[in-house]
Amino acid sequence: MATRKLTPAEMSEADHAFYGLVWAGTVLIERVDRALTKAHDLPVSWFEVMLWLAGRDEPVAASVLGNSTMLSRSQVSRVLDALQARGLVSRTPSARDARSVEVALTPEGRAVFEEADATRRACLAPVFTDVLDREDMEALGAVWRKLKAHKDS
Repeated sequence: MATRKLTPAEMSEADHAFYGLVWAGTVLIERVDRALTKAHDLPVSWFEVMLWLAGRDEPVAASVLGNSTMLSRSQVSRVLDALQARGLVSRTPSARDARSVEVALTPEGRAVFEEADATRRACLAPVFTDVLDREDMEALGAVWRKLKAHKDS
């Protein structure tokens, strides 16, 4: 039996919006992943962890990364293992909680992150930041905040 794709006119507005978000996220993540892997041998999941660490002046509890990223705790652990093996992050026992480990970018990790972030921005520019204007970005931000506020509903 042959299957055909539904046209936007055959979808409800909510379905069209939902699948548009899924499509955009998938396409953009795949594009960034290819660019980061090719230029830096750095999968997008590694970059995501580095992004959260780069925004901090102090080491971060590994458990915080599991709650902050789109990765599961076991994925975060595997990513941290790989980043540590490359010398991009350091893990130290927490001074506040003996059961916890804190993670930080190493100086080499910060340098690799800066280069990778420039690659990410260049990769996204022609299909995202150069295409959308300030109002589009504000609207996307508002949508993201609303959806995130209700993620556990």
